[in-house]
Amino acid sequence: MSILELSGVEKSFGAVQVLHGVDLKVSSGEVVGLVGDNGAGKSTLMKTITGVYSIDRGNVVFDGRDVTDSEPGERRDFGIEMIYQDLALAPQQDVANNIFLGREPTKRLFGIFPSFVDKSRIDVEARQMLDRLGVHVPGIDIPVGMLSGGQQQTIAIARALTFRPKLVIMDEPTAALAVREVESVLKLIRQMKEDGIATILISHRLNDIFESCGRIVVLRRGNVIADVNRNETDMSEVVSYIVGAHG
Repeated sequence: MSILELSGVEKSFGAVQVLHGVDLKVSSGEVVGLVGDNGAGKSTLMKTITGVYSIDRGNVVFDGRDVTDSEPGERRDFGIEMIYQDLALAPQQDVANNIFLGREPTKRLFGIFPSFVDKSRIDVEARQMLDRLGVHVPGIDIPVGMLSGGQQQTIAIARALTFRPKLVIMDEPTAALAVREVESVLKLIRQMKEDGIATILISHRLNDIFESCGRIVVLRRGNVIADVNRNETDMSEVVSYIVGAHG
């Protein structure tokens, strides 16, 4: 059963139509690769899923619920998380605080005084999450800005997974990483699949797409021009779709 279903999604900015009736389905535990040249509409499409952009026409159904008119915060509560390319981490804050950034657990002193951030709980739960994911960092109390690019990417993933999402959208998660760091991220994607979490992976790195994704969707000029199983295509065919040379 599909956890996400887009039907006839259209989006324009002024006189420029960016999405032309896009249909897309994603099932629980499925890893779908979304590829396309710059300007194909990938980011716009993903922001229609998260609710950052409202759509002009069409429907967005998530987990059996029509979320077309739902706000971004509601969609996040329903289980949609997106990890943007800039990661949106706070470099001066420590690893644990970044994992709970914006959604910190609080407690009241003696049950009556104003609530304040429960730092001890943050530290304990952050360590549990990193251990469960097999993420290795020097310590949860060091500033995120001191970590490598790959470590920061895994912290962003851990933050998304802390709130038990049903769908995670990843925007170019391996673009600036070294080979060893790339493998750590792909390992986390495989673990998400095992946990039944649906993943949409946006990437220009087709090697990563073919290694991680069971299905590949190609977007060109705001249209889905290919939706193929990984085992029924190859890299050269996908490239031909991306550049408009196929057929």
